[in-house]
Amino acid sequence: MLGDLTDWVSSVIEAIGYLGVAFLVALENVFPPIPSEVVLPFAGFYAGRGEASVIGMMLAATAGSIVGAWVLYAIAALIGPVRLRAFVLRYGKWFGVKEHDMDRAEAWFDKRANAAVLLGRCVPLVRSIVSIPAGFRRMPIIPFTLYTALGSFVWNVALVGAGAILGDRWEEVGSVVAILQWIVIVVVVGLVGWFVWSRFLKPRLARAGDLPPAE
Repeated sequence: MLGDLTDWVSSVIEAIGYLGVAFLVALENVFPPIPSEVVLPFAGFYAGRGEASVIGMMLAATAGSIVGAWVLYAIAALIGPVRLRAFVLRYGKWFGVKEHDMDRAEAWFDKRANAAVLLGRCVPLVRSIVSIPAGFRRMPIIPFTLYTALGSFVWNVALVGAGAILGDRWEEVGSVVAILQWIVIVVVVGLVGWFVWSRFLKPRLARAGDLPPAE
């Protein structure tokens, strides 16, 4: 399946160049099964052969990143904080999420929105997702776009540049990105485990310890 996807990505880029890269990156932001570690390194490889400008590919990828981020932002903004809060109030108890947790999360994001978007765009698996809380909180669109562009440009420079440097070995970039993705997964799993422990298991064990011993 990945081979078929790689063939399709390469055919799109070879057919329409910069526009193809922008289209694929925008689609990758909304539809994660299209991996940026295939699109961007191949774009760099394609440009390195003299078929296009490496800088042009980086800029096209950044334009696509902005468009894709706008789509997720718009969807989240349409749902809005009121509907999200109503969902949390109704169903949050099943996930151990209370209203004050949402208040804290909203306050945290509002205070660090610029840094969250900028850094989030440079982290595998988080790159697209960060647009969703920004949309829920209706972060001002100009700083959202600016920091999305800056963070995305850093990511795109790294992967497109690597593809141009590696040439025929451009697919090796995926191995490095895979390692970074596993690091992110381990961190996320650890955070989820800590949340489950502190919110569910620890209180239950504490309550069990308060019961009188069985006779």
